[in-house]
Amino acid sequence: MSDYDALIVGAGHNGLVCAAYLARGGLKVKVLERRDIVGGAAVTEEFHPGFRNSVASYTVSLLNPKIIDELNLHRHGLQVLLRPLANFFLLSQAQSLSFGAGEIADQRAVAALSRRDADNLAAYYRMLNGVVDALRAELLRTPPNMGGGLQDLARAAGLGGRLKKLSMPRRRDLLDMFTKSAAAVLDGWFEHENVKALFAFDATVGNFTSPYSPGSAYVLLHHVFGEANGVRGAWGHAVGGMGAITQAMLKEALTLGVEVETGAEVSQVVVERQVATGVRLAGGGELRARAVIANVGPKLLYLRLIDARHLDAEFLRRLRAYQSGSGTFRMNVALSQLPDFLSRPGGAVQDHHRAGIIIAPTMAYMECAYMDARRYGWSRAPIVEMLIPSTVDDSLAPPGQHVASLFCQQFSPRLSGGASWDQHRQAAADTIIDTVNHYAPNFRDSILATQIHSPLDLERKFGLVDGDIFHGRMGLDQIYSNRPLAGYADYRTPLANLYLCGSGAHPGGGVSGIPGHNAAREILRDFGRGRLF
Repeated sequence: MSDYDALIVGAGHNGLVCAAYLARGGLKVKVLERRDIVGGAAVTEEFHPGFRNSVASYTVSLLNPKIIDELNLHRHGLQVLLRPLANFFLLSQAQSLSFGAGEIADQRAVAALSRRDADNLAAYYRMLNGVVDALRAELLRTPPNMGGGLQDLARAAGLGGRLKKLSMPRRRDLLDMFTKSAAAVLDGWFEHENVKALFAFDATVGNFTSPYSPGSAYVLLHHVFGEANGVRGAWGHAVGGMGAITQAMLKEALTLGVEVETGAEVSQVVVERQVATGVRLAGGGELRARAVIANVGPKLLYLRLIDARHLDAEFLRRLRAYQSGSGTFRMNVALSQLPDFLSRPGGAVQDHHRAGIIIAPTMAYMECAYMDARRYGWSRAPIVEMLIPSTVDDSLAPPGQHVASLFCQQFSPRLSGGASWDQHRQAAADTIIDTVNHYAPNFRDSILATQIHSPLDLERKFGLVDGDIFHGRMGLDQIYSNRPLAGYADYRTPLANLYLCGSGAHPGGGVSGIPGHNAAREILRDFGRGRLF
């Protein structure tokens, strides 16, 4: 006899989404979370007295509107505020560029650098949006498995039919975005290095590689799929931090009867005769279920939670070679005052303080950051995105003070020579602070406290193997029918009754909720067809 219809390992956003849909489908569901708080990497914590911030994930766009609506997230308190300006790019100490305030404003800003690039901007947006529109619905569809049965053939035929309707120019655009480097795509549209960097930055987010690497254009594309408050391509702040998203998901799950237990670390998935039958807890005890759903990365699931004797040797070999490590270093800082930028002076709140503040002035700068990390362990001049959410949500900091999120690339997931990030995390953090201070000389002196998450910290705290925020790199070899491995793109696994619902499944990383949504659909189908026993 099973204790539950479904046990979900990990109460991150995808696990909560999956749980809610399964419960809505009539299943008895329990979610097990290792930490004492739900939300995975989408949580809000007080890291200094009076200062609260999103700990890891930090901004809203990819969260799917279907999920927001169907899980009643707004009714449960989720409120998202749009940035008045998408990004503020620091090009040098003397020069900066505001971007994302509308197409006319963007053309004007780009024209100051290159008239030709400004003229090409609208056509580039049409190309990018055309590819996104062609693929948007695929996010919510289960990919076909290579070598699968009739259902997979039907899925592949459906995809082929939909792509066949595209014009030849659009098909070429799609191929470019899946196979080329970000640099190769952008070189075909723009001439000015700073203009190319405005778009190439997205290709480096959570991507431990150079914008000159083949396949990096897809990572750029992945970050364009989002919307906020119904505005496509917009980015916003969740009031109360990213934890507000997962707390709203938790409320819906509890309303539907889901049981959630924190402080419940799963040490092993129990497998009997190649069937997942439950889990063992690190603190002792065992729970049984008709289905076990893992909201953890593929490497964590297959290499740490399952006894190797239950998995094929060839499968294990490929899992060990599965590419993970996003090159991410994450910091939160408590500030006594706002950064006063040399290129845009002033200590009072301005629109650029409410934007994503980006330090990545050229593609050459981004490539150098990556090469530094490969050579030394971390970049001497890192890629930095800083958000100051307290400028739009004053509940996060005391009056007159602020919190800032610093999302930084490139930092090697593993240091060479046996070195540990525990030895070097402060030195890397100082490098980041110095980088920002170069553009805003009051920054270092304004810091009251820091919260530092190296790649190793991200792994230990959130279970992100190699510090990978996406549960695996988003290259052509690890997306769609290849995510996580060819033959297992439909959220099922080599073991019966075991499923994957996290970012290591299609369509990949980001706080979207889509892997959890799609996995729940496939699990409910299996229950309905009597496939689970």
